[in-house]
Amino acid sequence: MKKASLAGAFFVSAIWLSAAQAFCPTPAGLTSVSVQRVVDGDTLRLNDGRNVRMIGLNTPELGKQGRSDEPFAVAARKRLQALVDESGGRVGLRPGKQAKDHYGRTLAHVYSVSGVNLEAQMLADGLGFHVAVAPNVDLVACQQAAERSARQAGVGLWRQSPVRKAQEIQRSGFAVVSGRVSKVQRNRGGIWIELQDRVVLRVAPNLLGRFDSADLEALKGRQIEARGWVVDRSRRGGLQKGQARWLLPLTDPSMLHVPR
Repeated sequence: MKKASLAGAFFVSAIWLSAAQAFCPTPAGLTSVSVQRVVDGDTLRLNDGRNVRMIGLNTPELGKQGRSDEPFAVAARKRLQALVDESGGRVGLRPGKQAKDHYGRTLAHVYSVSGVNLEAQMLADGLGFHVAVAPNVDLVACQQAAERSARQAGVGLWRQSPVRKAQEIQRSGFAVVSGRVSKVQRNRGGIWIELQDRVVLRVAPNLLGRFDSADLEALKGRQIEARGWVVDRSRRGGLQKGQARWLLPLTDPSMLHVPR
């Protein structure tokens, strides 16, 4: 019985590995590096001293400065640690077109020694959200597919919908928000999409070329879903009367979804 169980477990694991690789196939010419430790569900510390922020993946935050861990934050770190351990403590890096973020972290796609894209694996496990920040958007389609599989299966953080209604937003930080578009406005600051007078989405002027402006302007009255890092405009002292308090900058068209 033990042999049969082990064989069955290996068979299931092999199928899962194949499915995970199908989301984001392994590229050639990866740089092999050694991992010193897993910082959290989307960040690695390398033996050479670099911190690597995984492109396309945003996992729940571990508690800092007295705050509690967000749901699934610990599970995400443990899962990434297990994936790194299974890879013998070494991973392959595919650097992003933008090499570093504003914290000085290296931006890269991360692969196991067997060729699995670890961002896609984490997304398929339901332990993180797909995010896209131009210009590092090469794997958007396959990573979206990985998240979609977890969402449809209701695994991980998708067991109970993490999508929040616009009127429920009460703090800054990453969020997936749904709401009906009450207003669309274009000015020198870009395109502004207001959700029920509560949250406003912004496409900055330098990103307008990535979006279909006509489609955005036709969103009024539509129910939509958006994701990104919410900012409290009142803390900047620039909130004017009648403006929505919460701002969510859109960094790529894939961060906006319009249900059919």
